[in-house]
Amino acid sequence: MLRLYCGTGRMPVIQITLLKGRTLEQKRKVAARVTALVEEAGANRAAVTVTFVEVTKEDYASGGVLLADKQ
Repeated sequence: MLRLYCGTGRMPVIQITLLKGRTLEQKRKVAARVTALVEEAGANRAAVTVTFVEVTKEDYASGGVLLADKQ
């Protein structure tokens, strides 16, 4: 899940929800690419904030079924 918040200020905040298990290097790459993408839309690179919210399969459901229960 990717959410983009542009409140009253000039700072876009992008929140990415993903399953636990990504490496620090993977997160670095995603943060850099997302920042570059938002920058193309006119945002100041230094003002872009990217946050990662990691969840477990027990904490995430799709179609009403926990991912832990899916094969």
